Amino acid sequence: MSAAKTTRFDIKRSLIDTILAGLLSLIVFGPIVGVVLDGYSFNLEPKRVAMLVAVVMAGRFLLSLFMQTPKGQAILQGFEGGGSGVHVLAPDYKSRLRWIIPALIVIAIIFPIFANKYLLTVVILGLIYVLLGLGLNIVVGLAGLLDLGYVAFYAIGAYGLALGYQYLGLGFWTVLPLAAIAAALAGCILGFPVLRMHGDYLAIVTLGFGEIIRLVLNNWLSFTGGPNGMPVPSPTFMGLEFGRRAKDGGVPFHEFFGIDYNPNLKFLFIYIVLFLVVLAVLYIKHRLTRMPVGRAWEALREDEIACRSMGLNHVLVKLSAFTLGASTAGLAGVFFASYQGFVNPSSFTFFESALILAIVVLGGMGSTVGVVIAAFVLTVAPELLRSFSEYRVLLFGVLMVLMMIWRPRGLIRISRTGVTPRKGVAP
Repeated sequence: MSAAKTTRFDIKRSLIDTILAGLLSLIVFGPIVGVVLDGYSFNLEPKRVAMLVAVVMAGRFLLSLFMQTPKGQAILQGFEGGGSGVHVLAPDYKSRLRWIIPALIVIAIIFPIFANKYLLTVVILGLIYVLLGLGLNIVVGLAGLLDLGYVAFYAIGAYGLALGYQYLGLGFWTVLPLAAIAAALAGCILGFPVLRMHGDYLAIVTLGFGEIIRLVLNNWLSFTGGPNGMPVPSPTFMGLEFGRRAKDGGVPFHEFFGIDYNPNLKFLFIYIVLFLVVLAVLYIKHRLTRMPVGRAWEALREDEIACRSMGLNHVLVKLSAFTLGASTAGLAGVFFASYQGFVNPSSFTFFESALILAIVVLGGMGSTVGVVIAAFVLTVAPELLRSFSEYRVLLFGVLMVLMMIWRPRGLIRISRTGVTPRKGVAP
């Protein structure tokens, strides 16, 4: 009897869902598929619209019936509770990362041997967004501070290299730590006015900060070059340049080591240094999340009032999150400028902040591994699928909708290793 009850279909509910799906598909597909431009006029294609609407309605009807079966109900329950909360692992749990991380390091070492220039530049771009995602993950994922102007710190790092070279003659290695410090100071300055703000108000203020930085870079023609941008020097290794000919009569890298000239040496060098920096940031973030400051970030994210009632200084907790997240973006900006060889304000729009935030949300709020995977999925995949460039934004939107339904807490949710109670202590 119970089995018969669970398999009884609610046809009325299925029909209502089907009609609503048909209306939505008509609204979406009608203007796009049903109207075909022909010069200065247009032709209507009602048959194509009717076919698409019929397919959507049939699929929604079958899906509604399937979701009323025991198997469908089990899938729905998995959506509702499977990704919620923090997953506590067994005390003796051994993570698979102890094998995956060494394997990835070996692959990263072998990769440049077989990769061409295009693949090398695509992976460099992916690693840059991994850095950006890790930095924003501290602010949004761990501390729970919604930052929509994160691209401003990215721009500070990139323009730090360009301006340092233009006016002070500074190179890649000198600007790399200085850009991280400058971005950290900017994050600290941004943190002070927003200490009492939460949610939407915090997002609006940070969004305004990002736009202020972009407009300053765009309009200060005499200092930043405005929309024309600024050139960026190529990185060097112990003073050796990677070009065919060195400036000022110096010795280039390939002549000093007696090897054939390779135009990919610059990108290979950026890839190696960037990969080492990403590993260092991953290790530092891994340690910070297990230190008191990391626990303080998570306490602030869950409940600021409870966090303050336990004696935690919420001012220092917020400022530390903004500062460390901004410094990581400053490092990424230096690598982006060196990789591109040129910077201008159009590279630091709000869309970049939205993309970085999507990386954090889709990867999993607070999850390091999830952010790394999402960074490569959202940056490398569009580059490799350029034949579908017209549909990249559509695919991006579909991916986000599916993720919010399938894995609302991201690809990989936060997990904690359980603790074995000591003898004589009540559990």
